[in-house]
Amino acid sequence: MAAPGDQRIAVPIDDPNADTEWNDILRKHGVIPEKPPSPTPMIEEAIVEARRLAHENRLEGKDLDELDELEDDEDDDFLERYRQKRMAELSAIQTKSVHGSVYPLSKPDYQREVTEASHKGPVLVNLTSSAGTNVESRVLSELWKQAATEYGDVKFCEMRASQAIENYPERNCPTILIYKNGDIAKQVVTLITVGGVRFGMLDLDKILVEVGAVKDNDMRVLKRRRAAEDAEEERLSGNRTIKTSRPIAGDSDDEWD
Repeated sequence: MAAPGDQRIAVPIDDPNADTEWNDILRKHGVIPEKPPSPTPMIEEAIVEARRLAHENRLEGKDLDELDELEDDEDDDFLERYRQKRMAELSAIQTKSVHGSVYPLSKPDYQREVTEASHKGPVLVNLTSSAGTNVESRVLSELWKQAATEYGDVKFCEMRASQAIENYPERNCPTILIYKNGDIAKQVVTLITVGGVRFGMLDLDKILVEVGAVKDNDMRVLKRRRAAEDAEEERLSGNRTIKTSRPIAGDSDDEWD
């Protein structure tokens, strides 16, 4: 209520954000602030843009054989652009694939093969266990071989931890050391923080991308990631089928014969 003698009119305001004719008048005269824009158009625009990008990039991660299988489904010019792009990527990978296998290290070679070599690109070192009972170490050594073959443009090295560092604790094996520009850029002590014995190529891909050894849009990374997503989708689809096909309590056996 206005104070005694105050000639101003008390303006009734219920909801200043409501879309009413009265509120429009109040906004026009600056009595209440303009209503903030609705986020709906921006959300819808973002969804449309996301769908557009997903459609444009639908062939990312597919190799040449997979592209050939899409000849009847895709525009010829669009498909040919991806073929050319994929061939260029393969050519670049082959040019840089100067490794292709795991380098066994000895202590005298360490400075040259790891520290100095890391000025040309990331070098990954696996410090392995000398005990045959270390399951994590055996898992990582097998992955190291696979990764070295697949990523021939990245240098993978391996060395017994006890030979690299005197009295290195067995409980710290395996240890991953990643060198860049002459220094250790990242280290992973045992696999406990990166999946344990379930550590796989997808997990190693993440590390390679993180340290800049490969790009996030590398066709090898994308293909493995997409295969994992497809497998997970198939697994979930299978679970839904199993759940919906279970007999309902009270149904007779005859109905399910």
